[in-house]
Amino acid sequence: MEEEIYEGLHRVIGRGSISRFIAELVRPHVLGADLETAYADMAADEAGERAALEWAEDLAGDVMDTPDDDASDSSER
Repeated sequence: MEEEIYEGLHRVIGRGSISRFIAELVRPHVLGADLETAYADMAADEAGERAALEWAEDLAGDVMDTPDDDASDSSER
């Protein structure tokens, strides 16, 4: 590994965490993604699940508030 990269990792990630940081970044590229585990981890993240639900509900509300093009065409006739 280039010295400049190692020094940056040491400065940003910290001495005892570099190996774990690199392993977490590289793992899906060399072992493949374990989707079942990833979904279970996401589901266990209650704050993340609440944020995702809020986002989905806001998005659905935005779509429902948008006028339907077909409805506006028929009212103009």
